[in-house]
Amino acid sequence: MSSYLISNVSVVGAAPTDVLIRDGVVAAVGAGLDAPEATVVDGTGLVALPGLVDLHTHLREPGREDAETVESGSRAAALGGYTAVCAMANTSPVADTAGVVEQVWRLGREAGLVDVQPIGAVTVGLAGEHLAELGAMADSAAQVRIFSDDGHCVADPRLMRRALEYVKAFDGIIAQHAEEPRLTEGAQMHEGEVSTRLGLTGWPAVAEEAIIARDVLLTEHVGSRLHVCHVSTAGSVEVLRQAKARGVRVTAEVTPHHLLLTDSRAETYDPVYKVNPPLRTEADVAALRAALVEGVIDIVATDHAPHAVEDKECEWAYARPGMLGLETALSIALDVLGPQWDLIAERMSRTPARIAGLEGHGLDPAPGVPANLTLVDPAARRTIEPAELASRSRNTPYARMTLPGRIVATFLRGEPTVLDGKAVL
Repeated sequence: MSSYLISNVSVVGAAPTDVLIRDGVVAAVGAGLDAPEATVVDGTGLVALPGLVDLHTHLREPGREDAETVESGSRAAALGGYTAVCAMANTSPVADTAGVVEQVWRLGREAGLVDVQPIGAVTVGLAGEHLAELGAMADSAAQVRIFSDDGHCVADPRLMRRALEYVKAFDGIIAQHAEEPRLTEGAQMHEGEVSTRLGLTGWPAVAEEAIIARDVLLTEHVGSRLHVCHVSTAGSVEVLRQAKARGVRVTAEVTPHHLLLTDSRAETYDPVYKVNPPLRTEADVAALRAALVEGVIDIVATDHAPHAVEDKECEWAYARPGMLGLETALSIALDVLGPQWDLIAERMSRTPARIAGLEGHGLDPAPGVPANLTLVDPAARRTIEPAELASRSRNTPYARMTLPGRIVATFLRGEPTVLDGKAVL
């Protein structure tokens, strides 16, 4: 295997040092390292982070390869500084059997750009009626540990309880898309002042908060593990804060777009801003940011949701909800949090890797640790051009925005997937 010497780099914001990578692991960390056989990567002015880990990625394959493939999504992830992503189950066919999750897992291995860990569906066909083959997916080669009907809520409380009880046997996790469907029928955006003014049917915050409150109680009763996807309201933060104070085994994520954008974006009627859950108010954004710093919200997850042109460039009411996120997530985190490198590493690498049980990921560069890491130039600023993104889709809400930070290099088990900001493979 190749050897690389990253010189004069700041490891998670510490004083500059050298990092030697050999045989897929970090061989040494220290000033003045000498390795004549190694390829030197100049780390001056760069920050080395543990490779980012995303718990919420839509790769669309199988079924919607016109929007994304495992390979193109993996490339976007590597360019965004990721070394592992968890692929959601709403493919076609749905990833509700061992066969489908193994297919996604093998496609990820073949691409070789990031570790792709499939998430299995909770219910057959995401229909919310019968439990999927949870045990078979857990015992498959993909070793699925997280299950979600994301895009759909597991609305039936009896079914949700059964799912939580089932996965408890192997310490699995149910990741809930918290949306009471009877409160969001026909909803187009956040219910509030802007939706009233625009005449669009509103998606009330309580539709999210009620499901989280219910599921927290079910999780507490069962003693299982719950993960709440894309938290978007201040009220949800309070429900989570109280649950964690009681010791409930619940974790939660927030997306970059819910940390930055508000429902005022809908005033343009540009469907790129249509997402589920919807963009909320400035007060919600402030609460989400504070909760992320505090740790009430555990991680940043992209909810990377690529869509083909015809599914986005149409009337607002007919547009599919969702936004790209993998190639811009770290820049949004820097924009929102500033250069709090230890916090960024915790929320975007260490904790998501720990939640998902991804061995070898989420570890700071240190001797003997698998060399899964990313190098960031915090001084760089870049303007987001949709045509330059690696994703097959172009539905980014950050088009032509200038954002801080640039991914210079990404290493997966000691081999570069990105060098000088460009994909290697």
